[in-house]
Amino acid sequence: MTEQATLKAMGGDNSMQAFDVHRVREDFPILKQMVYDKPLVYLDNGASAQKPRQVIEAMTACMEGYYSNVHRGNHKMSQLSTEKFEEAREAVARFINALTSDEVVITKGGTESINLVAATYGRKFLNEGDEVLITVMEHHANIVPWQLLRAEKGIVLKVAPIDDDGNFLMDEFEALLSNKTKIVSVPHISNVLGTVLPVEEIIRKSHAAGAKVLIDGCQSVPHTKIDVQALGADFYIFSSHKLYGPTGIGVLWAPLDILNSMPPYQGGGEMIDRVTFEETTFQPAPHRFEAGTPAIIEAVGFGAAINYIEEIGLDNIAAHEIGLLQYATERLKSIEGLSIIGNADDKASIISFVMDDAHISDIGTIIDRAGVAIRTGHHCAQPLMDRFGIPGTARASFGLYNTKEEVDALYDSLVLVKEMFA
Repeated sequence: MTEQATLKAMGGDNSMQAFDVHRVREDFPILKQMVYDKPLVYLDNGASAQKPRQVIEAMTACMEGYYSNVHRGNHKMSQLSTEKFEEAREAVARFINALTSDEVVITKGGTESINLVAATYGRKFLNEGDEVLITVMEHHANIVPWQLLRAEKGIVLKVAPIDDDGNFLMDEFEALLSNKTKIVSVPHISNVLGTVLPVEEIIRKSHAAGAKVLIDGCQSVPHTKIDVQALGADFYIFSSHKLYGPTGIGVLWAPLDILNSMPPYQGGGEMIDRVTFEETTFQPAPHRFEAGTPAIIEAVGFGAAINYIEEIGLDNIAAHEIGLLQYATERLKSIEGLSIIGNADDKASIISFVMDDAHISDIGTIIDRAGVAIRTGHHCAQPLMDRFGIPGTARASFGLYNTKEEVDALYDSLVLVKEMFA
């Protein structure tokens, strides 16, 4: 049983018991904003989370106090920047229990991380007829890179189904595995349905079939502990901005033997060992995948975000969010004509829904006037919308600073939507 399932079975946790959420909210300056003269209720964390002052201050301190380009500089500023940049890499390694920080490749985000794997490992090791297995729940970032590889190499892309509640169908997935399956690439948590996939079992069965496994952890790392050594995946990717850090930076984790078997992704500074006009040799991982000047200030913020999350504790965050999820689910289900899309047995703090007679864009606009920020649309998951026969959903996604009072504000605004379209 996963952490989310255990908490659900226990009845979740009162949002004031896990930690003092109102004290935590004081760390987020933006939450003091008024929107249309209403207090901001920010429920779009699945798209991007807000940043605590600890992250903001760390990035400001870098810009004001020691910013310089990193690596190879022999002056004090460069040395300080390099130290802080590598401290962020070490923080990531600690956060996911990597064996060494050399297993942590700094990328522009989750999207680039998947593209990197497809364009390097996939291009080198996959041949015509080899199969990549994904799910119908994928973000476009875990579909399009494999389609590009298919156009180039002639690989076969297979898709594992789900049931009407959004549960992952393990038997159907296993039936799609074969000796032709070379890569299995799946989300840890669906960004639309909130479904928590049984990734341990997926990894075990995929490895038994001889396939490498990539786990998209963009939606999971803010909500649950990740131990890549225990998990046993071959690649684990995530972004900073959903983890209360800055945009423009993310992570590709993989064991060193896999990383060093992969060719470079881009060419330029930092990733080289020696360059001549006749030949270039490359650095070992992680630097061979980090061409050019990296996101230095963002890395400092990323490290600060991880430190912040660790101080609160992911167990406490999970308990808080599952309590919110249960409360919000009960409240929204009581609204006549509102249908929740995704009712998996094991689910994280995301609720997607539609309403009779009300277009999702109208839902988003109307409740915005009440100060409530949610996401509407296909959420970069158009094939999943096709699976349910809908153009999109409204989506409320909860974070560590959200409260039951904010759930009540969401409920009240949706009642107003219902009344307007009655």
